[in-house]
Amino acid sequence: MKLSVVIPARDEEGSIEQTVAEIATSLTGERIPFEIVIVDDGSTDQTAGCVQQLMERYPEVRLAGNTGRHGFGMAVRTGLAQVTGEAVAVMMADGSDSPEDLVRYYRKVQEGYDCAFGSRFIRGSKIVDYPVHKLAINRIANWFIRMLFGLRYNDITNAFKCYRRQAIEGMQPLISPHFNLTVEMPLKAIVRGYSYAVLPISWTNRKSGMSKLKIKEMGSRYLFIVLHVWLEHHLSRGDYLRREEAEERAATRHA
Repeated sequence: MKLSVVIPARDEEGSIEQTVAEIATSLTGERIPFEIVIVDDGSTDQTAGCVQQLMERYPEVRLAGNTGRHGFGMAVRTGLAQVTGEAVAVMMADGSDSPEDLVRYYRKVQEGYDCAFGSRFIRGSKIVDYPVHKLAINRIANWFIRMLFGLRYNDITNAFKCYRRQAIEGMQPLISPHFNLTVEMPLKAIVRGYSYAVLPISWTNRKSGMSKLKIKEMGSRYLFIVLHVWLEHHLSRGDYLRREEAEERAATRHA
């Protein structure tokens, strides 16, 4: 099973080389066939040049340019349109996500799960240097989503997740242009009936560059996409469910 890793990158010249090198080394050591699709989201620094140098060292690395509207969600969607693997992971360019956790995600998908989700807030997880104000907002947002959807999973907002290609196709259309895509993708996978495993993961704050997430700007966008998926879940009458789930519900209704 080939693994495609999508990495959106905007002004990440200080971290992209180490991030990609660590991912490639880990996947090669595990003998996992892979590609890394780095999407340059309108960088004004030397991010693209750094990736071109990486392509000379790692034939599995590809550079894609988001030439349209910029934003985290648009960059990820650009990458998703170009992947060729049967499993697809989204990772951050800043090195906050662990390549070892990526391998564990891949193994879960190999076992048959449609999705592998990580949590930074369960036993066995580890977070390093998480800004206190962001942590507080994160926990409130995740609590709200859990209550609204009746979920036990407590880290929906984390971007780092892995999906089977069929789950990516089944959650279309994706509409979030910004960081709210990190919520749209797992929620759509869950409400449309795709199976998922939850693993404890580690997270380390970036060592260079600046975070692109602007909390003040994102609140209403997160709320919009959460309510959008909630309405689909309750009003679509199963129109978007994966085929197997839809067939099971239809059989139950006619039994």
